[in-house]
Amino acid sequence: MRRFVREPLVQFLVLGALLFAYFEWKGGGSGPGSTRITITPGLVEHLASGFARTWQRPPTDAELKGLVDEYVKEEIATREAVAMGLDRDDTIIRRRLRQKLEFLIEDEVGQMAPTDAELQAWLEQHADSFRAEPRVSLRQVYVSTERRGVAARAGAEKLLARVKAAGAGAKIDALGDPSLLPRELPLGPISEVTRTFGAEFAGRIDSIPTGQWTGPVESTYGLHLVLIPARVAASQPTLADVRPLVEREFLAERRKAQLQALYERLLQKYTVAIEMPKEAPAKTAASGAAR
Repeated sequence: MRRFVREPLVQFLVLGALLFAYFEWKGGGSGPGSTRITITPGLVEHLASGFARTWQRPPTDAELKGLVDEYVKEEIATREAVAMGLDRDDTIIRRRLRQKLEFLIEDEVGQMAPTDAELQAWLEQHADSFRAEPRVSLRQVYVSTERRGVAARAGAEKLLARVKAAGAGAKIDALGDPSLLPRELPLGPISEVTRTFGAEFAGRIDSIPTGQWTGPVESTYGLHLVLIPARVAASQPTLADVRPLVEREFLAERRKAQLQALYERLLQKYTVAIEMPKEAPAKTAASGAAR
């Protein structure tokens, strides 16, 4: 008997049984599967600070007790739901857990401030995304093809000779046909010309010399005599000009790369078996809808 008691395996089993009995007596620990809920001073302070941020004042003793009581109820409900398996096969819970995992990665990325060299290199790699578009100012005289028919082009050419003779400062308020189109556009991006007069018209802007009446230029609305008083070529901004935007885009790309690296690393732990349906899913859904 004495030799049996001295066996290491027996001693290990007895010690394990004593530890199990102790934890059961103390409430089974405080993990997700236990029946013990521990409210620490740090947790109480966290609940109180959350209340203060919302209501701009600290909670009263009664309110603090209510916060703690609600936390306990939430903890009980969560543990019981997990024990019953209610967290399984729930799309919303699965999505939320994925979001929390990805938020951890995003927080880590956000804490690593990019250097100026990194941002400058990123800006140069994505130069087209930040290049400022050309800008132009514009004056125009409108001639309606719908209103004048076949005589519209001849009328436009006659008006062109008139405004050319008057020069860049020609008074055009009384010239041409009535229209809701603006007679002048201040210096602005070429996209504004596109929005106002259409892509066909805007595509002709590059071929129009600066400071010279030109036409007739066609648009979806009719014919136009056009003067470009000023134009500014497309330009590449410096990092100082667009730093907040570049930093935001840089961090977004880095977060995406970090998440991809995370999933590739975690995937090494799993064996994924994919069994595709014998019939194409689209056909299966269509036949089900027909039935």
